[in-house]
Amino acid sequence: MRIRLLLLLLMCGLMFSVKAQTYQPTVENLKARQEFRDKKFGIFLHWGLYAMLATGEWTMTNKNLNYKEYAKLAGGFFPSKFDAARWVSAIKASGAKYITFTTRHHEGFSMFDTQYSDYNIVDATPFKRDVLKELADECRKQGIGLHLYYSHIDWYREDAVWGRTGRGTGRPNPKGNWRSYYTFMNNQLTELLTHYGPIGAIWFDGVWDQDQNPGFDWELDEQYALIHRLQPSCLVANNHHLTPFPGEDIQIFERDLPGENKAGLSGQDISSLPLETCQTMNGMWGYKITDQNYKSAKDLIQYLVGAAVKDANLLLNIGPQPDGELPEVALQRLAEIGEWMKVYGETIYGTRGGCVGPHPWGGTTQKGNKLYVHILNLQDKALFLPLTGKKVKKAFYFVNGTPVKYEKNRVGYTLLLDKIPTDIDTVIALELE
Repeated sequence: MRIRLLLLLLMCGLMFSVKAQTYQPTVENLKARQEFRDKKFGIFLHWGLYAMLATGEWTMTNKNLNYKEYAKLAGGFFPSKFDAARWVSAIKASGAKYITFTTRHHEGFSMFDTQYSDYNIVDATPFKRDVLKELADECRKQGIGLHLYYSHIDWYREDAVWGRTGRGTGRPNPKGNWRSYYTFMNNQLTELLTHYGPIGAIWFDGVWDQDQNPGFDWELDEQYALIHRLQPSCLVANNHHLTPFPGEDIQIFERDLPGENKAGLSGQDISSLPLETCQTMNGMWGYKITDQNYKSAKDLIQYLVGAAVKDANLLLNIGPQPDGELPEVALQRLAEIGEWMKVYGETIYGTRGGCVGPHPWGGTTQKGNKLYVHILNLQDKALFLPLTGKKVKKAFYFVNGTPVKYEKNRVGYTLLLDKIPTDIDTVIALELE
């Protein structure tokens, strides 16, 4: 009896040790992480049936629309002006290095050809085209990375377990059928990672829907392992507004730069993982016809710089129109950002947060022994940099190479500018020893 008990205890200990093992990223994964950090700028595309209502991506739950009635939108979804080549060309010209596309948002509609649900853009609409396939092909053709957004929650499927959202859509069973729904998700993820070529990341969203039920088990370990097994270089990101879980490769911050919490969603600690902040170009993620409150090119560029200074990527969102075109103002902003990036991209791409951290005036990015001082808001012609333990060999305006005078003291260097900076971003390059 004692021997049997000892064997049982050993087995339990073995099971516990296996479960307690930490995630060990592969060599391919670690390489992909660094490449992701180098890219610095991506474009988010929130597109689904909700575009037809032109009131934002949360309309189904905000207006308690019946799931069977909502599904009728698919019968009229015909984005005749969709042109993947035009989308990718405009995004590439902005300087963005990757696209994150919503394959299935909370509304439950799949924007790709899936065999695990008829509720998709090929089977349920008169359009009959796999927009994700066209987008994936074009991204490969033009050399842009492709990441895929995937919702953990679903306001349409009857087997999806109810959370705090989507409770008024008329589905019959609040408990759903977790095993059925979990299998469905993993089947779709397998399709996404085997039918559309190399995928840079899977971008999850929705864990927060069960925040009133903290004991809910999303079974993420197995799901993350599936992704890493199918494509070892595919990174896992999860917009759960918490510190990263084991198996995740990117830390996301929503509507805030790392370390800030103005939107109330990003108070979590900053990890050592690659960082990404997602932000809207206007006020919404999905297309909203009345929302023309687009941020200025200056604000967007300075936000991109602010992200780079904090060693984070910026994922800037656009909500495509129901006809398949990108909004005209969004295209204008992409072009304006692109013109700036043509000149200053070297100070952003491939950099890390510099040795002088963020300040009210701006901050620094760094690449090797080159320190880029990004001056966004300075009301003086002198700027002190606390560069203790560093020696400056040379300082010059990045845009034209004009030398910048500087003075050294025991606690750093003071840059002596020729005038008060008024540009969107006045960049001073320093060569350090």
